[in-house]
Amino acid sequence: QVQLVEFGGGLVQAGGSLRLSCAASGIIFSINDMGWYRQAPGKQRELVAVITSGGRTNYADSVKGRFTISRDNAKKTVYLQMNSLKPEDTAVYYCNAAYRSYEVWGQGTLVTVSS
Repeated sequence: QVQLVEFGGGLVQAGGSLRLSCAASGIIFSINDMGWYRQAPGKQRELVAVITSGGRTNYADSVKGRFTISRDNAKKTVYLQMNSLKPEDTAVYYCNAAYRSYEVWGQGTLVTVSS
């Protein structure tokens, strides 16, 4: 069964840090590009960060310098380290795995940043 499960969301004060994890099963993790997306209330889902199967990373301008995406192929897990969090980072964060035309989504984890 193909599944992505996110962990690590929660409530944090502005300026704080959180680390999200996404554990994959049922896919050949190492060949997938892995991404984190987020959706705030009333807004469209947006890309936060992506790490390719080769390890290249790309970030939304709004999180550059604050967030870091990484992956552990042996553990089939992708991480998102979020530092210097801002209230505008409040959203449901989703993990995504993509390989060619195939993709799968996690169920999301809520991150709330209080001011």
